[in-house]
Amino acid sequence: MDNKLKIQIWSDVMCPYCYIGKRRIEGAIAKFGHQNAIEIEWKSFQLDSSFKASPEDNLYDHLAEKYRKDRDWAVEMVENMTQNAKNSGLDFQLGNAILANSYKAHRLLHLAKKHNVGDELKELLFKAYMTEGKNVDDTDTLIALGEAVGMEKELVEGVLNSDAYGQEVKNDIAMAQQIGVQGVPFFVFDNKYAVSGAQHEETFVKTLEKVWEEGSFGPQLTVLNANEGDSCGIDGCN
Repeated sequence: MDNKLKIQIWSDVMCPYCYIGKRRIEGAIAKFGHQNAIEIEWKSFQLDSSFKASPEDNLYDHLAEKYRKDRDWAVEMVENMTQNAKNSGLDFQLGNAILANSYKAHRLLHLAKKHNVGDELKELLFKAYMTEGKNVDDTDTLIALGEAVGMEKELVEGVLNSDAYGQEVKNDIAMAQQIGVQGVPFFVFDNKYAVSGAQHEETFVKTLEKVWEEGSFGPQLTVLNANEGDSCGIDGCN
């Protein structure tokens, strides 16, 4: 393992539980005895790659339609998710969320990864969508976020105005399908163990300790949790 423990995380910036999962894995790493040996790689996943937003869209109506429930049910679901986020120190304002296709944001994340600021951009994208009510499919918004993590405007603009890194996004999604990802967030530790969903910090701590103690990894990926934790899939969040 060369004293490095790599965590690959499949997620979508439109997934509330992915933001919660980010906080929980960060909390687990803070409790782990070898924080400086952790390497995180964000992997692309789209809950709905064909989604096209319209100005009339809002999260409550979208959820009600998706689950075939009434609007009051959707409001309650969002309130429960908001409280869940608050327990992890996050301030969700999902009533102001602008629904968007995340493909462009994922392409920008691959550029950020190349410049070693992938984690920083991922944080800003989550916050932009779930707290600040920003459109993460808007080119000007994404340029501003790219600049905020230190990337040059011309470079970011060039990527967004092309299909650069589109194949990398597709490769990540294909890999997720290959290893059987049904929902996100999905965490893979040193290509050996996988944890599905925004599990509690202690679950992540135990996994980190297990992988570290065992050292070199084997060829077979093992999912440690029998039941998925809080996660979002193509059929919705649970």
